[in-house]
Amino acid sequence: MKIFENIINHKINTMTTDELLKYAKQFQVQISREHAKKIAEYLRSEKVNIFNDGARASLIREIAKIAGPDTAKEVNRLFIQFTKQ
Repeated sequence: MKIFENIINHKINTMTTDELLKYAKQFQVQISREHAKKIAEYLRSEKVNIFNDGARASLIREIAKIAGPDTAKEVNRLFIQFTKQ
């Protein structure tokens, strides 16, 4: 399953605003375009491993600083959907 994790992490690390909004809509996660833009910029600036609980928790804390705790919870819910096997 390592290849699966690598593909998902690569997608997370190269995500655009529109892609993030598309996935949010697909998984019924509420996020504004402004917050999606800031989050996508952050994701592209950091190497993220959403399959590592500690790394994902750190990422969610950073997203909370960028877009607020409610948005961070929603994004975490989206990431959990990505990591379900």
